[in-house]
Amino acid sequence: MFERLEILEKQYQEMQDKLASGKLEVKEMTNLLKESSAISETVETYRFFKNKSQELKDLEEMIEDESDHDLIDMANTEIDKLKNTLEKTEEKLKILLLPTDPNDEKNVIMEIKGAAGGDEGNIFAGDLFRMYSKYAESKGWKIEILSSMEGSMGGYTSIEFMITGKRIYSFLKYESGTHRVQRVPETESMGRVHTSTATVLVMPEAEEIELDIKWEDIRFDTYNSSGPGGQSVNTTKSAVRLTHIPSGLVVACQEGKSQHENKDKAFRLLKTRLFDSILQEQMDKEGAERKALIGRGDRSEKIRTYNYPQNRVSDHRIGLTLQRLDAVMEGRLDLIIEPLLNEFQKRMLTGEEL
Repeated sequence: MFERLEILEKQYQEMQDKLASGKLEVKEMTNLLKESSAISETVETYRFFKNKSQELKDLEEMIEDESDHDLIDMANTEIDKLKNTLEKTEEKLKILLLPTDPNDEKNVIMEIKGAAGGDEGNIFAGDLFRMYSKYAESKGWKIEILSSMEGSMGGYTSIEFMITGKRIYSFLKYESGTHRVQRVPETESMGRVHTSTATVLVMPEAEEIELDIKWEDIRFDTYNSSGPGGQSVNTTKSAVRLTHIPSGLVVACQEGKSQHENKDKAFRLLKTRLFDSILQEQMDKEGAERKALIGRGDRSEKIRTYNYPQNRVSDHRIGLTLQRLDAVMEGRLDLIIEPLLNEFQKRMLTGEEL
């Protein structure tokens, strides 16, 4: 492990020297900044570990020649603290050295759809969008709606949105799947608990260098936007539909104020969906990640239940149950996401089959 850390530290220093030289072109500088940023935490943690190791060594050497018992006692107390710090830091380094998902640094496009339960499924989809929006706000991330279809009784039959910020995919990649809600709908006159579902899909945003999409392979259509209110609704052909002819994939967008804005949003959505389909093909071939207890898994898999009468939320993949549903729905999603990430890291460290 420490040999790998030494190599990483040397590579990091070489990157810093190149960046400081002022002789790089913009593209090369951008790539170097991204590469150095990816390993900076690991290198800084390793340097901290080395400094504390040296402090420990110095203290141990000092007490060998020391006769003052008070000083020895003080040094031993500090030695115990240093050993504890080193032990925790070494565990952190093990986690930092785990293989990383190359998509972890990316922004994401999320899709939430009302599924089973009709209107109640759509209302729950709206509740999930609000939950993720509040979570994004707590992280300092930005949300941009790309496409949406509102439900007749509220919520959404479908909503697609982009979240931009730092390392977003690393936090949200385990949210794909079927989310189940158990509660009494507002339309239920008998007070009976109903079960409804909504599906969530999380896709890493595709970068230009990853996909070469030619406009000659895309059919571009415009139509009148539709929805509640707004001057552009049903008056101008500002809504955009893009069809990727080779794959048959279709995306539409009408959220923007102009045709140009909607075309740009639809193209970003199209790229991401195509990139996601490539990732899914790779996972299907590799098999392992698709079988994982934690991971993207089968998107039809029921991953979580939100039980309102008991204020309970359960993640079925890791057997986690919390009586904190109210907090989770207000965006305190780290209550679930952190245990998911910890379990994933633990299983990678121990080499368990996921």
